[in-house]
Amino acid sequence: MEPRAFGSFDYVVIGAGSAGCVLASRLSEDPTLRVLLLETGGPDDWHWIHIPAGLFYSLGNPRTDWCYTTEPEPGLGGRKMPIARGRVLGGSSSINGMAYVRGQAADYDDWLRTGNPGWGWSDVLPYFMKSEDYAHGSDAFHGVGGPLRVEEPRMRWTVLDDLREAAAQVGLPKIDDFNRGDNEGCGYLQLTQRRGRRCSTARGFLRPAQHRPNLTVLTRAPTTRIRIEGDRAVAVEFLGAAGPQVAQVQGEVIVSAGTYGSPQLLQLSGIGPAALLREHGIAVHRELPGVGENLQDHVNARFIQRLASGDTMNTRLNNPLKKMLMGIEYFLLRQGPMTNGAPPLSGFAKSDPSRGRPNVQFHATTASYESLGTGPHPFPVIAGGICNLRPRSRGFVRIQSADPSVYPALLHNYLVDEDDQRVALDSVRLMRRIFGASALAGYEPQDYMPPGDCTADEALLAQIRAKAWTAFHPVGTCKMGRDAMAVVDERLRVRGVAQLRVVDASIMPTLVSGNTNAPAIMIAEKGADMILKDRRASMSAVA
Repeated sequence: MEPRAFGSFDYVVIGAGSAGCVLASRLSEDPTLRVLLLETGGPDDWHWIHIPAGLFYSLGNPRTDWCYTTEPEPGLGGRKMPIARGRVLGGSSSINGMAYVRGQAADYDDWLRTGNPGWGWSDVLPYFMKSEDYAHGSDAFHGVGGPLRVEEPRMRWTVLDDLREAAAQVGLPKIDDFNRGDNEGCGYLQLTQRRGRRCSTARGFLRPAQHRPNLTVLTRAPTTRIRIEGDRAVAVEFLGAAGPQVAQVQGEVIVSAGTYGSPQLLQLSGIGPAALLREHGIAVHRELPGVGENLQDHVNARFIQRLASGDTMNTRLNNPLKKMLMGIEYFLLRQGPMTNGAPPLSGFAKSDPSRGRPNVQFHATTASYESLGTGPHPFPVIAGGICNLRPRSRGFVRIQSADPSVYPALLHNYLVDEDDQRVALDSVRLMRRIFGASALAGYEPQDYMPPGDCTADEALLAQIRAKAWTAFHPVGTCKMGRDAMAVVDERLRVRGVAQLRVVDASIMPTLVSGNTNAPAIMIAEKGADMILKDRRASMSAVA
């Protein structure tokens, strides 16, 4: 069936996720530009999206989650890893833990040194600040008045305060702000919340912009292909309410479908590794071998410390009265455990003294379970995970069919690199030192996961492989750079294809040292600014 004409736009943004909502908002600030935003998922009108603890109802739920699963991971004993990615307005910012972490200044300076001018720490900091509405006011590192509210957590746990003290006793200093370029230390995570409710990019950026007459937002409208004529992107095909439709593009197509979706769409449109495309009967418009390669993610070595006593989420969830009181506290006061999303306490440390800067991050919470979908353990805990911030293992995203509805093959190759294995072992031992500090002695912590009798490298690594879990931070599959595997240049333009950019976390050459949502939003802020500046420059040249 020939797609029906939907209209002509200056910009078509594909994907209304963490980056796409920012782009649609910023581009449509110019009333002369016609902007179309396409989202495969539905609207963010479900109450559990906006209640922070509701993420446990959103993850693994096809209403809000793509529900990806990896190929058998060789470094995890052949396990297939479930992977959550937002499939709703706001994307993963609508289902994540709301942690606001930028990474380290050196991460971005590394991007700069490897051939990406304009992406050093001093270059990106203004874009982080532009987005922010920081609860503590503006300073040299933070901004106010932006669409993204950043606040302190509204609930703290005594057992986590004591864990923070224990970390200080083994040399990890207390820190109140992870977002000033050097995040070494232990503290509570700042959150993208406003008065105890989630501040996703859909809520912060898109909702105030949706009334604009020059912005069209379509949900449940999956993109099927980008039309390429010669060396130029000219239109976008998608499935709308009236069936197959096509939107013409006068300016640019901007792909913001995420680390898994963006390379899949490029490959389906004839941009990527030639052999892969031909295997699936797709005409090659531009051979770019790096499309879908360079996949990176943070993988957590899980830990659970069983406590003899203490007020924890486990003890509250296992008590019907306390469980009811949590709901009352939230709905009346916007306080309490239901304001928690991600594990609230975090720490950035060196897995061993030879590391030049912090290379591991731990998240700690007071809830635990044996596996996803099971109930909380019947005892108090401190639990969480610790990950290698800059893993060497690399994976891929590759289409398995020319049918856009068929999920691509995802393989991360977690823990296949020997240095990643060494960091994982050292990380677990670091956590054991922290739990052995005197500040926690009154809780009588016991190693539950990994078991305390796992001490030798081989046995401990086997336990890590069996229980490791993703931190949900995939990046890198449309990497920015100048080498043969680069997909976009420093202005996020797809190499060799005019009027086409990728603007999302997939462009990261390497992982940042922390959570990835704040960097994804920054990339969109900077991307929108570059797009508008390039447009003005082009119009001036014509004039």
